[in-house]
Formats: sequence, C-alpha cells, structure tokens
Amino acid sequence: MSIQLVTRRFTVAQYHQMNQAGILTEDDRVELINGEIIEMSPIGRKHAACVDRLNYLLAILLGTKVIIRVQNPILLNNLSEPQPDIALLKPRADFYESGHPQPQDTFLLIEVADSSLEYDRDIKIPLYANSGILEVWLVDILEQTITVYRQPTANGYSEIKTFHRGEILDILAFSEIKTTVDSILG
Repeated sequence: MSIQLVTRRFTVAQYHQMNQAGILTEDDRVELINGEIIEMSPIGRKHAACVDRLNYLLAILLGTKVIIRVQNPILLNNLSEPQPDIALLKPRADFYESGHPQPQDTFLLIEVADSSLEYDRDIKIPLYANSGILEVWLVDILEQTITVYRQPTANGYSEIKTFHRGEILDILAFSEIKTTVDSILG
C-alpha cells in the first residue's frame, strides 16, 4: 500500500495574510515560490559583501535611472513572490509602495549564490524566464563567475553566457554602461 502525500500550495494573498496574522514575521527568512513557502539560507559575509558591492556599484553607474531594490519582494504571479538579492526597477514616484514590482517593472534581477547555487539556477531562474524577466545575473561566489541569462521563453532563457574575472559585461537595458566581473566579486 503506497501513501500519497497531499501538499497545499499558497497564493500570494494567503502568504500576505500569514504575515498580517503573525504566522510569518519580518524576521522569518522565507519567500513564496510556486505556492510553497521556502526557508532561505542565512546570509554569509561573502554573500552580504557581494550584495553590498553590487548595490554600491549599480547606484554609481545608474543613479536615478533605476530604483535599486535589495532583498525585497518581486511579484511574479499569483503563486510566486521571490526576494532576489538585487532588482533594478523602473523608477516610480511611490517607490512601489502601492504594490510590489512585477516583471514589466524589472530591468534586471541578480541572485548572489554561495550555498544556494543549485536552487537559484534550477528553480528561481526558470521561474524568472517563465515570468518574462528580461535579464537575470547569477553571481557564483565559489566559482567566481557571473552567468547572464537573457531572452526569456516558457522553457528557460535562450541566451546564456558565463563571464569570468577580467571580463566586461553590460546590462541589457543600459548597454552603454559597462562593468567588470572583478568589480562585482571584489
């Protein structure tokens, strides 16, 4: 006799209700992915330093052309509200107070990975592609590389390129602005 487990998927609205009811708090490091509440790994110092370095660098390079959102939610669909490490968003006067940004508001998402590489690459990045996010960077702290994903399709990204130390990369929406892998990894 086999036992079949039943799981329950939550909507974004239910996820927010859990927060309002105190079931989830701001101290809980979780995100909603495909209807499942996923506990995120603690942030290590190399990860934190890379995110801070990206925030600093992108603020200098892009100034008021974007809103830089650090480890805050992006609403992808009714079942997913991830918290990418960095999101470059279209400027809005209310800074998205009236609602979390959505794919059409997003220039670039960046995930920084040390212990979460497989999860980011195999779960989150395909979700971003399926949601129509135009560009995603995956910063691999251990391998010291940045993989750039562009051209989203329902089956993933059709353009994927990995950059190594000493190489230059640009942001699709701001191709005139260049940066280096070294300036991101330190």
